[in-house]
Amino acid sequence: MSLDDFRHEALADVGSTNTECLERARKGALSGLWITADRQTGGRGRRGRVWFSEPGNLYSSLLLIDAAPMDRLGSLPLAVAVAVQDAVSRVMPLGAPEVLVKWPNDILIERRKVCGILIEGEALPDGRHALVIGIGVNVSVAPDAGLYPVATLRDFGVAASPDELFAHLFRSMAQTLSLWNRGRGIAFIMERWKEVAGGIGENITVNLPDRSISGRFAGIDDTGLLKLETDDGGTRLIAAGDVFFG
Repeated sequence: MSLDDFRHEALADVGSTNTECLERARKGALSGLWITADRQTGGRGRRGRVWFSEPGNLYSSLLLIDAAPMDRLGSLPLAVAVAVQDAVSRVMPLGAPEVLVKWPNDILIERRKVCGILIEGEALPDGRHALVIGIGVNVSVAPDAGLYPVATLRDFGVAASPDELFAHLFRSMAQTLSLWNRGRGIAFIMERWKEVAGGIGENITVNLPDRSISGRFAGIDDTGLLKLETDDGGTRLIAAGDVFFG
């Protein structure tokens, strides 16, 4: 997809930008539709967590139709993280701390979370597959700290508005998805992701749905799975979980 394949519709209040995109998809919307909102009344995060959605932040979702064969979609969260990291980095002032990615796609500054990403999908009645990439960035308002320390871009001297940040995201996402190339460009994405990843080589704890495991973060494999070196000398590959440093 090129930059010309993307469209943007800005809304005031919406239940959830992800839900809005999925509803448009069911009505036949084409791939490449961005929905942004000033405020969400029903935003949500991973595993059903409520996402704080007061005015002052960037709330955005991108609709993709038949984004890639299902066996290649596993690398998409890493591509999305690369695009968001690039956009946020572009609004940071000179001398500001580095913007890093926490596996798989949380955006951190000084180990504090400034962005949440939620990717959802569903099969449409006409046989197409809709995928929605939801991206919420704490520009000026941070939710009460939950599982992870949080911050806003304002905390680090960023003066850009949510609209200005979105303009960078619009372009960065188009460029990154073109590089990802429906999953065929996974190697390029992996290299870029490793350049901006936080915590590689450090001890981490990964919270899984049924337990927590600790070890050394050894990076990612060639499909994007987290490699965890455990105390017994083995290596675990992890597809999903909440990562904590230290």
